[in-house]
Amino acid sequence: MTPARFDGYGVLITGAGRGIGAATARLLASEGARVLVTDLDAGRADAVAAEIRADGRVAEALVCDVADRAAVEAAVAYAVETFGGLDVLVNNAYACSLDSTLFEDEQDETWHRDLDISLGGAYRCSRAAMPHLAASGRGAIVSIGSVNGLQDFGNHAYSAAKAGLASLTRTLAGHAGPRGVRANLVVPGTIRTDAWAGREAELDRVSALYPLGRVGEPEDIAKAVAFLASSDAEWVTGTSLCVDGGLTAVNTGFRNAVTG
Repeated sequence: MTPARFDGYGVLITGAGRGIGAATARLLASEGARVLVTDLDAGRADAVAAEIRADGRVAEALVCDVADRAAVEAAVAYAVETFGGLDVLVNNAYACSLDSTLFEDEQDETWHRDLDISLGGAYRCSRAAMPHLAASGRGAIVSIGSVNGLQDFGNHAYSAAKAGLASLTRTLAGHAGPRGVRANLVVPGTIRTDAWAGREAELDRVSALYPLGRVGEPEDIAKAVAFLASSDAEWVTGTSLCVDGGLTAVNTGFRNAVTG
């Protein structure tokens, strides 16, 4: 029998109580990883970890606010102590606020919150995890970006944060490569998560813009994370992998307009 890709790995995932983070936790655990499910919501984190354990896999849950350096360092320390080391960090936690109608009405608090969680959180987690990832000999950081960091889909602060996360991924790759740690970014398009609850009609309209004819599912992103975190991608670092159904490669709206 072929060994699972993550046998013996210790993994920490932020924002893993639902959506992409939860799907990633389930997938990596199914392939042998011991997963620390962190989230601001204790109930959500506990539920995902319990589901994984019920499947005969290893998972722990912990509340972690990625905007709090002490909480981040405590989460990394807990993972290292519980699993005997840390091999993979998945930076998934984010904040995304609605834009004001007029840009001049945007609030500093909103701007700072989105950047501090979506970008600052990945910075704090990567900083705390780095020595342990380097010590593992197979360390990998996989961060979750967004097509918002590539093109205009709204959400000023969130988009700026995701663009910054792509840059952070590249600089981390350059710094950490000689230490044996890889850093990569997954760039999702529209994903069917709780953020779209009650907006099924919008998702149906959006689906028509995707060359592959549908929006993504959390599992689509989890599979990309698993690839980049595994030894299958051992010569891949500093890259941004678009998992977006072709949205940023093909202007479907324009093509439809000119072809009738």
